[in-house]
Amino acid sequence: MRNVFQILMLGCLPFMLSGCFTGVEGTKAITEKDVKRAIEQMDNSGGESSLPSRADSLLSWHEGKGFWCVDNRARLIFKPSSAYDIDTLELEGKMLTYKGFDTHRQLDNSEVVDIFFDFEGHSLVYPSGKVYADVNRRSFTIPFMVDDDVVQDLTKRLVNKTVYVKTPLWYGIDDGYQIKGRRFIPVMITAIKPGDTAHPLRVEFSAQDNSDRAFVWMKVPGTDGAGRDFDSLFSLTDVRKQYPDISPVTWNNIVNGKVDEGMTKEECRLAMGNPVNVRQLPDQSGLREYWYYDGGRYLFFVDGLLKEFR
Repeated sequence: MRNVFQILMLGCLPFMLSGCFTGVEGTKAITEKDVKRAIEQMDNSGGESSLPSRADSLLSWHEGKGFWCVDNRARLIFKPSSAYDIDTLELEGKMLTYKGFDTHRQLDNSEVVDIFFDFEGHSLVYPSGKVYADVNRRSFTIPFMVDDDVVQDLTKRLVNKTVYVKTPLWYGIDDGYQIKGRRFIPVMITAIKPGDTAHPLRVEFSAQDNSDRAFVWMKVPGTDGAGRDFDSLFSLTDVRKQYPDISPVTWNNIVNGKVDEGMTKEECRLAMGNPVNVRQLPDQSGLREYWYYDGGRYLFFVDGLLKEFR
């Protein structure tokens, strides 16, 4: 696997050939955007997701199809009704059922789709504001709602499956507060549940070495938006086997999100994730690099090895 900074340095080579002779004054700051682009090049294994979407497009929706409402603000997306006060409906945590759709013509002569739902005998109308071609896509989602078919499909595919968790951002099962997790350890997925407004799915799991129970937030497979997809959260294979040359002591640091002097850039990236900013400072003694993280944390490398950190 290419090191991210090999990729970055290739992109900066013309600059460095013309500017490195002036010393620190000619140093180029590598931005977060540069880092993300390089990470994508390094991590991209062909673009195929390990968990492809099996969501249905609108034309395939059957009457009675369920949608979980994850926020009472869903009341805002429906048309007011003269039959009842929609602002009094308690929708959060409840299931709405699909009844069908229709189109209506707007002033610009375009036809947009209205989608109809039933909630405990109340007829709700969601004016999507989108033309048919836009809503009849697998990636189409409705604000504040999660497709129950997606929840059930992922439950069948993932529950009781052993995977390797890649993120240390775990949340406690009982209180939902963030806790410090570990990376690259085997866990068993125990449940898939509707999430919240920002994170549609909640993936619960238990660690196999000590039975720690936690969950992570995940987006719906196939939907737009960066991060929180299955492959950024989990691996289907043991990540440790990809790095046989890393010592047991260093790997234990990586699992627990720690770094130590002498670790390589790749080992530090595994332990702490990708930096948000990088600065490279070539001098007579070698190439010095600073990796900056949120919260004032930084790593300082000399010739590719960790020299200092906070």
